[in-house]
Amino acid sequence: MIQSKPIRSYKSIYFLGIGGIGMSAIARWFHVNGYQVAGYDKTPTRLTATLQEEGITIHFTDEVAEINESYKNPEDTLVVLTPAIPKDHTEWAYFRENGFTILKRSQVLGLLTEEMFLIAVAGTHGKTTTSSMVAHILKHSGKNVAAFLGGITQNYQTNFLLNEPTEQLRDVWCVVEADEFDRSFLTLHPDLAIVTSTDADHLDIYGSGEEVLKSFGDFVSQIKPDGTLFLRNGLPLINQTKAQIRTYSFEDGDYHVNNCRIADNRFKFSIVYPGGICEDISLMVPGFHNAENAVAAFAVCLKTGLSPEEIREGINTYRGVKRRFEYHLQHPEAVYIDDYAHHPSEVEAFLKSVKALYPDRKVTAIFQPHLFTRTRDFQEGFAESLSLADQIILLDIYPARELPIPGITSEIIFEKITSAEKIRCQKDDVLELLKTIPTEILVTIGAGDIDTLIDPIRSHLEDQITEKK
Repeated sequence: MIQSKPIRSYKSIYFLGIGGIGMSAIARWFHVNGYQVAGYDKTPTRLTATLQEEGITIHFTDEVAEINESYKNPEDTLVVLTPAIPKDHTEWAYFRENGFTILKRSQVLGLLTEEMFLIAVAGTHGKTTTSSMVAHILKHSGKNVAAFLGGITQNYQTNFLLNEPTEQLRDVWCVVEADEFDRSFLTLHPDLAIVTSTDADHLDIYGSGEEVLKSFGDFVSQIKPDGTLFLRNGLPLINQTKAQIRTYSFEDGDYHVNNCRIADNRFKFSIVYPGGICEDISLMVPGFHNAENAVAAFAVCLKTGLSPEEIREGINTYRGVKRRFEYHLQHPEAVYIDDYAHHPSEVEAFLKSVKALYPDRKVTAIFQPHLFTRTRDFQEGFAESLSLADQIILLDIYPARELPIPGITSEIIFEKITSAEKIRCQKDDVLELLKTIPTEILVTIGAGDIDTLIDPIRSHLEDQITEKK
């Protein structure tokens, strides 16, 4: 990697892996700020199609000839790289061999956020919902906000919020989902930060849970000394930062939930904070875990100077993130919910919330494990959390960036599941299987390509409802 010049010295930005959720957000920032933007990705997706509709040039063949001449000048072209690009990638080799500045997405994000007031949200789970909630509350309250998020917000139908032009970037509130994968979040130096969780994950990168925790310690040590860390109560990071620390959680801490109840498929509660209580919170996105995320968002937004009333209005109008407790069908005879959960703690939080919403109805969960290493490392946790469902349909492992590991299949989870009804199934056979089993509350869970089943499953359930009429 070559040391980068200031961002403003570049004219053209070329992305290797432009279709990723985080990469696309940065591509959009450069595009709307007047830079030439183009890129490569392996396959077309809805996200790449959206970028192309916005005027960004993308190709899907790894060939140097596909790169436009305006991106072949090392002096004014910055190359942004995702870790998913393989080392033998032809275009990457071209840029390396010809003296281009090549930076990871995380390094570019660090450069972009240096001049703005940075709010960073980190955690092995909960960070996408919490960061998008913070961004929405600030924007809804009239703040000048830029946001780089890890999911498509339902309120704005994008993973990126663009700030209004200003001569002083310090006046911009920049909200960033701080990703621990590949230690990416260590390029950030926040003014305010939230840490939602530090569970062991990405052990293919870190090797151990201790190394994951150490990386989070390094992250919070980079919060500015006059800044504030909002830390989920009980996480062992208190001695790792010079910033002020405030704790939160669902049940206790400086900020916590009070009088939580379920009504009209919403979680309704109050938030207790130092010096007061904010009542009448009505969260459209269900879940005990999402109520806790709302507490974290409330705490950091209160620190920015918003009133409890402004924050309450923001939370109550927050519609969530795609694939995070996302309803696709709500009917008296059938309910279908999809969620991105891919860690045992996330699966547990999701299924406990579904069971709380529908305590007297049968919950059928279709789960696709994500990564061979994650399946190997957390097989007992997955089995225990999935056993909260009344019926489990378990798919094969989605490999993503990994090669198979001998002896590691979804069977090692399946054999440990204690639910009364459990079925192993190929992804391509799910629809045929659903035609043979009755379902009341159906959920799909996973971070792989299980989302390609969403539309077919919804159509199948709607057809069943129509046939019964």
